[in-house]
Order: sequence, then C-alpha cells, then structure tokens
Amino acid sequence: MTAQIGILAPRLRRKFMEWCENRRGATAVEFALVSVPFFFLIFGLLEVCLLFIMSTVLEHSLGEASRKIRTGQAQDSGFTKVEFRQEVCSNFYDLLDCDERLYIDVRSLDKFSTADLTTPLGGDGEIDDTDFKYDPGSANDIVAVRVFYEWELMTPWVSTPLSNLPNNRHLIQTNAVFRNEPFGD
Repeated sequence: MTAQIGILAPRLRRKFMEWCENRRGATAVEFALVSVPFFFLIFGLLEVCLLFIMSTVLEHSLGEASRKIRTGQAQDSGFTKVEFRQEVCSNFYDLLDCDERLYIDVRSLDKFSTADLTTPLGGDGEIDDTDFKYDPGSANDIVAVRVFYEWELMTPWVSTPLSNLPNNRHLIQTNAVFRNEPFGD
C-alpha cells in the first residue's frame, strides 16, 4: 500500500504543478479585477458630465426667459407665473422635464444686496417653495429670478457623493439678478 502511495505522489505533484502553471483564463480574471473600478469611473464621469450639461441648459433657459422680464415684454403682455414657467421650459431642448421637479421664484427687490440666493431647503431636506413668488416688477426695478430643478441621478451607487437631496437626487440651481430696463416710457 505504501508503494502505491509512493508512486501516486510524484504524479499528483506533477498534475498540481501543471495546474498552477496553466495561464488559460488569466485574461478573464484580470479583466474581472480591473473592470469594476474602470466602470465605476466611467459611469461616475458620465453622471458628472450630464449634471454639468443639465446645469448649463437650465442656466441658458433662465437667461432667455428672464430677458422677457428685463425688457418689459413679460409685464406688457401680462405674463403669469404659469406663462413664465412655460417660457423657461420652452428652452429646455427636451433635455429636462417641465414637471413638479421645476421650481421658480421671481421677486422684485429694493437693493441688489437684499437678493437671497440661498437654497430653500426644509427640515426634511426637500425644497420648501411656500414662500416663492412671481413679481417681475416694473421699469427700473431690481429683480431676482431663481430656478431650481431636482435632477434624479441615474447611477445610485456611483453618484451618491453628488446627491444633495434625499432619494438620490441633486438640486440644480441657477440665479439671475438684474435691473429692469426703462421700458414703457
């Protein structure tokens, strides 16, 4: 019996050494190890790029819509809050939804220094829009326009550091403070 074990031992040792030296499948194992951080970085980069693009779209839309207030077109045509919201939404290029995730605050001010450009978050971390107004002012008035959009992040496990609202959302905010032109004279 010990003679048979002595004969099998070198053969088992040789098979074990062949198995250790076998390189088939090494590429698959290396890809599996490298792919996780690679795709993590790629998806994170795409999420940040989308966030910047949507922020730029929102800023452009605010600039175009607030021009109607600044030049007096909104006041002369009797724009309501709903119509101004539609004007903001018309410049989204179908990249953002004009739904309950869009918040608009327009108010006239006494001085530029009284413009409140802070983010109106309630105690639960949600947007508190109870104090939002639509007051485009009249000629030569100072007006502050704030637009907020709740962007839902697409990759929850990658974009958690980008989330500044509950439920994996990011609040995009853009502001415009200006003096109305002397229209109507």
